[in-house]
Amino acid sequence: MCIRDRLKKLLQEKGFIFDARYPDVVITVGGDGTLINAFHRYENQVDSVRFIGIHTGHLGFYTDWRNYDIEKMVDALAVTKGEPAKYPLLEIKMLTESGETHYHLAVNESAVKRVSHTLVADVYINDQLFENFRGDGLCVSTPTGSTAYGKSLGGAVIHPRLKALQMTEIASINNRVFRTLSSPIVIAPDQWISIVPNADHFVMTVDGARIDVRNAKKIEYRISRHSIQFDQFGHHHFWSRVQNAFIGDNEKND
Repeated sequence: MCIRDRLKKLLQEKGFIFDARYPDVVITVGGDGTLINAFHRYENQVDSVRFIGIHTGHLGFYTDWRNYDIEKMVDALAVTKGEPAKYPLLEIKMLTESGETHYHLAVNESAVKRVSHTLVADVYINDQLFENFRGDGLCVSTPTGSTAYGKSLGGAVIHPRLKALQMTEIASINNRVFRTLSSPIVIAPDQWISIVPNADHFVMTVDGARIDVRNAKKIEYRISRHSIQFDQFGHHHFWSRVQNAFIGDNEKND
């Protein structure tokens, strides 16, 4: 019996009711990508949904339980709601030249890039011009997203209890003519980042999903008033996850 069928059987035995349209708890089986896809399926209900991830491969950041722990997870879910952990979400507001406004939510990050040309954009913190950027692109991430794309760009790893945004540059151009900070920045939860592109066509990604953008006037990034909720049952330890994922066994051999 596959893990999904076994999990469904265990939940039915405990009297749980399945409701794919308006769930209280969403359980995913797979990896972090599976859980992020589930979040985007239910993002319009994010304030009332709690997520539980069961990992079937390597250790993930959002998937607390392993496939051999599902009986323990179901037992815990049956007797308690657990201790919900709330992680910040990234709110993306894109304004177009025609006056339209488009909103997106991201668990990890959003990036702005050009595929075959240099991205030229003005970067604002709040309403104050911070830098004139030239390079491959810019990435804005949540604290949990700081372990994903942002880290690969040289960003810091930020604990998810800190409601901060981090922006990292992607291959910025720095010479005597063009200058950027050329360093990741972390801003406070009541601040926001605006990117004003000097291009009528570029690519924006939201948690890895590609959106071809035309005639965008401005993109604003800020911490959302919404958050993603996980049922952790005291099972999640962020820095242990970071250590296991990126460092591994640090015991020295004799």
